[in-house]
Amino acid sequence: MKPAMETAAEENTEQSQERKVNSRAEMEIGRYHWMYPGSKNHQYHPVPTLGDRASPLSSPGCFECCIKCLGGVPYASLVATILCFSGVALFCGCGHVALAGTVAILEQHFSTNTSDHALLSEVIQLMQYVIYGIASFFFLYGIILLAEGFYTTSAVKELHGEFKTTACGRCISGMFVFLTYVLGVAWLGVFGFSAVPVFMFYNIWSTCEVIKSPQTNGTAGVEQICVDVRQYGIIPWNAFPGKICGSALENICNTNEFYMSYHLFIVACAGAGATVIALIHFLMILSSNWAYLKDASKMQAYQDIKAKEEQELQDIQSRSKEQLNSYT
Repeated sequence: MKPAMETAAEENTEQSQERKVNSRAEMEIGRYHWMYPGSKNHQYHPVPTLGDRASPLSSPGCFECCIKCLGGVPYASLVATILCFSGVALFCGCGHVALAGTVAILEQHFSTNTSDHALLSEVIQLMQYVIYGIASFFFLYGIILLAEGFYTTSAVKELHGEFKTTACGRCISGMFVFLTYVLGVAWLGVFGFSAVPVFMFYNIWSTCEVIKSPQTNGTAGVEQICVDVRQYGIIPWNAFPGKICGSALENICNTNEFYMSYHLFIVACAGAGATVIALIHFLMILSSNWAYLKDASKMQAYQDIKAKEEQELQDIQSRSKEQLNSYT
């Protein structure tokens, strides 16, 4: 009975205090109306609290969203992808047109018999189809590597929350490292192979420059300056004529096919070199991502063990408390 009476007394005290506060507030409002009669029709609205107001710092603006999005971009993978696309595009596009121009020069000047360069024409046609496949493959492969860069960088993990790395993900990253290494070695061979036609066209161009020089121009020795394409092995030795000398060689150098093919082979060789640099760049990025995933897996295993030990410690403490309560 005594606790109930004390509780009732406390409630009555609180109610009386609230009534006093309300009456005092009403007195102040009445006093204000008596001093300022024009304020009776004024409507009072409750002042919103800080909890009801929307803080400008709580809602991120456009600038913060842009910074957050830009922070999740793997810039290294993006630069490597752009360089890879540019190199492959230059190699495939310029190489395809240059090969067609080379066939036209051989058919018109160095091998008039079709059967002599039939094998070369088939090989060049096959290389053009291979160029189509290379362009398609590296377009898809570059996109895959860029996506892999997005999902393995630490910036993206911070944006999308923590997630657990799996053995399958680490295996895929290791597979990309190995495949990029193999492709890099292959493109080194392509880069060296693309330098061969540049060397051939440079020899022909330098010979034409010798013919055009003032020391040999207009002399009888001009007709003795020749270029024999058969020594490069692209056409057989029985091909006719196979060798062009003097003014005929100078006319070949002045044709549009020779000029375009020579410069396009140079650009294709530069594109192959850019692709090699891009693959080396990709290899460094993938290696660092794989190392990051490996460290993340170790940290994940450590956190799992730590969480398991903490759970066991809590279970032991709860059991000990239960035993103490049972004894008391």
